[in-house]
Amino acid sequence: MTKPIVQAVSPSAAPARQAEVHSLLDALIQKRLEEVAEIEQMVQRYERRVQKEEQAYRTMSALRKFLSGKKPDHHAAVEYIHYVKKPLEKARKLREEIARYESMKQNGEYIEE
Repeated sequence: MTKPIVQAVSPSAAPARQAEVHSLLDALIQKRLEEVAEIEQMVQRYERRVQKEEQAYRTMSALRKFLSGKKPDHHAAVEYIHYVKKPLEKARKLREEIARYESMKQNGEYIEE
């Protein structure tokens, strides 16, 4: 295998490079925060929709309840996993990633490729 090419950075270029990395990290953090907010908004919309459906079902007459039927419990569980549990897990991972970026920014540690 070949050895990676290592370029020496002049001392005057280091602050400029560090500022560039900081701005890139800030942009990445902002993007991840927007993704988290979007996921949380999606979960809230789903929960409101389910609550409205449940309320509408409870207000139906017995005959309409009999004719319309209710989702089986296992369907509701699968929907919950798909629309709530997995997105919130993704949001948690994104928050961990954001924390990692913040610590990189604070400590001045950067991954070089």
